[in-house]
Amino acid sequence: MMLNNVFTPVTLLTLLFLSTTAHASQLTGCAAKKQEINTQISYAKKYGNTQRLEGLEKALQEISENCTDESLKAERMEKIAEKEKKVTERKQDLIEAKESGNLKKIDKKERKLREAMNELQEAKNRLSL
Repeated sequence: MMLNNVFTPVTLLTLLFLSTTAHASQLTGCAAKKQEINTQISYAKKYGNTQRLEGLEKALQEISENCTDESLKAERMEKIAEKEKKVTERKQDLIEAKESGNLKKIDKKERKLREAMNELQEAKNRLSL
């Protein structure tokens, strides 16, 4: 019986998170950002995290005053360009490592390239949000 009492709050929080995420995924642009912050505000209030709450409320105010879908898209496109530049740099680093023949260096540069490519993909995925 004690086990059920432990899992019930966890299960409820998980379901709440999933339903909020599903609802937020229907929203895009600034509306999605507002919804995400409102969800975090609810959690901060629930758990009495006043510092987090203040920061989130300030962020929500900033979004309400300054966010447009066009500016958000431009910001995300800029992030994509930065990530593409990073991928290009990492590719060049890998080429140089391969020329050196140092296997440890090659492994490290391959890992860095994969990380940069993952970051680029994440930035591209955010574009559609």
